[in-house]
Amino acid sequence: MSLFSVRVCAFGLLLPLTVAAQKKDKDNKSGYDRSARATLLHDATVYVSADAGAQHISLVTPGHEVVVVDRNGPWVRVFANIDVGDKTDDSDNPEFGAEDNVVPASGWIRDKGLVAPGTIGGDAILFGTAANLEDEAAQPHAPKDAVVQAHLLYRRVAEYYPDSPLAGEAAWRSADVRWQVERRDVSTLPSAKEQEAYLRPQIYEGEMKKLMKQYPGSRYAAMAAYDLLDNKLCGDWQGLPKCPEMEAVLYEKYAKQFPNGPKSAEALYNATYRQGVLAGMYLVDENRKKADAAVERTKALADEVKAQYPKSDFAARAASIAFRVQQGIPVLGNDRD
Repeated sequence: MSLFSVRVCAFGLLLPLTVAAQKKDKDNKSGYDRSARATLLHDATVYVSADAGAQHISLVTPGHEVVVVDRNGPWVRVFANIDVGDKTDDSDNPEFGAEDNVVPASGWIRDKGLVAPGTIGGDAILFGTAANLEDEAAQPHAPKDAVVQAHLLYRRVAEYYPDSPLAGEAAWRSADVRWQVERRDVSTLPSAKEQEAYLRPQIYEGEMKKLMKQYPGSRYAAMAAYDLLDNKLCGDWQGLPKCPEMEAVLYEKYAKQFPNGPKSAEALYNATYRQGVLAGMYLVDENRKKADAAVERTKALADEVKAQYPKSDFAARAASIAFRVQQGIPVLGNDRD
């Protein structure tokens, strides 16, 4: 699956949340009247006065917020980029992308492309714009900051329209877009090859944990918990059983905690794969007892995947792993007779 896959079809396929009562953040952290807040769908120049020939003082990019103060024909007076520096998550929330490059300012912008909490159909408008930007970010020569703008616009859907059927999906996508970008960046560092997870930079967890608190018991919470495993996995196994042993336990525990989650079959397959790898590693170490136990555990997990998720591709993939280890064929590395 590509990093920013096209997911616009999710509009008609969103599943109802399994949560009876969602926990919503009603605090106005910005200190501004919520009804006056808005975001933009395009780049908007902030002018000193309501005149296209006036001096430029700032730029508002898609996803950032303004507060509407006054209107004058085709112009709107705003406090722009009011969300800059606003810690909406933990106090140590790091800036993401180019968010730290914009400057709060007061001035006038054209009265177009503004979406506020009271905009009719605004949830779909923001969601669709974010989805388009996410798709553009996956293309060659992607527009600058498209992924950051998608992240922010998804967030606005959840903030402005907490009762929308798109709110949960938008909150998840906002957190996941940021997670995947930071995950990719971490993977390019030399420390990504370290065996121990604590020896490399950790991906920021604040948005994922917030999502799990807002939508407990939902498919979004299950997906967030799966992403969080990235911070616990090893970099390079270095041919030693320590890492696949630990990771197999993590994936099994996840599958038991979220048996009906969208990632549960994948997690159980990952546990199967690691047990299959261990079977070969133990043989190399001439530990026949552990090797035999790993073979049996691989078969048991493959049977579990088949029983619980028979229609999933992971059931067939797990069966393939089990067959290989039972035949004495290494799962990791080459085998030549």
